[in-house]
Amino acid sequence: MRRHIIALAVAAAGATGAGFTVHLLVSDGPQRKGAVMGATESIGSSTAGRGAAMAGARPFDRAGLRRTVRAYLSGRPGKAGVMATDLRTGLSFGENEKGDFVSASIMKVDILAALLLQRQRADRGPATGGGRGLNPASGERDLGLSDGQRDLASQMIRESDNTAADALYSAAGLSAGVRKANRRFGMTDTKPFSTSWGSSWTSPADQVRLLTNLASEKSPIEASGRRYILGLMGSVVDEQAWGVSAAARPGESVALKNGWTPVHDQGNGWTVNSIGRITGRDHDFLVAVCSGDSPTMEAGVATVEHVSDMVVDALRDSRP
Repeated sequence: MRRHIIALAVAAAGATGAGFTVHLLVSDGPQRKGAVMGATESIGSSTAGRGAAMAGARPFDRAGLRRTVRAYLSGRPGKAGVMATDLRTGLSFGENEKGDFVSASIMKVDILAALLLQRQRADRGPATGGGRGLNPASGERDLGLSDGQRDLASQMIRESDNTAADALYSAAGLSAGVRKANRRFGMTDTKPFSTSWGSSWTSPADQVRLLTNLASEKSPIEASGRRYILGLMGSVVDEQAWGVSAAARPGESVALKNGWTPVHDQGNGWTVNSIGRITGRDHDFLVAVCSGDSPTMEAGVATVEHVSDMVVDALRDSRP
């Protein structure tokens, strides 16, 4: 059993619209089923592996899962939505996946993805001229970020630092810049707030679209950029390794980003969100769970983790 001890240190955080919380996990057992670590980009698996995984699986009962999720959420405070897909089997499930939720800090992944897309499009040749050159070690294009921006990106994703997010949101062109990138990503539900990135609106469906752009070779983001973002998401500090990681099993890798903030003008109580990728031998899940109006952060975390576990387990044990 895992117990959450939450020490609140809510800050106005300037224009970010997202406070910060020291979230401590005290565990009577394993903190989570899988380890939070960088996920590989490859989404393929052997035919034999998929066949073995599907041999004992039952047909996917979408209607049954929907009833189960709705029954659980009807007894929880606040509201929630979920979207999940398995890139290996093609199975997917959504419940209130188009619902509007305050983004809080999951918006930080979108900020970094937009900035990297902008930098690769602005490639002007050799790095000495201010453009992006080739990395001699990998043979791939450099990301186009300065050393300072790399430090900020690490702080923003791994530590959920709001000041770092402010700086990179500005570098990405604020709401206009991120909105333009989101059109390339196919994100139709996300509405970046003009200056306060944490006050943006998004949906679980859009967050899975964003994750797909980090996992797919068809993404407009180059391979080096995709690996970079997933690597940061796979190395978040321990106290933030909650959320969709609750759905991982031993031996699976998790790359995630969580968002949490008390809201006043856009709802009540707490917004608690978690997005991420869970990669194993037979499955490659992209998961987004958003919640709002929870009376406490702890209540929101419990909802997000339970819904993640419930939906991913159903997809894991099913076949198309």
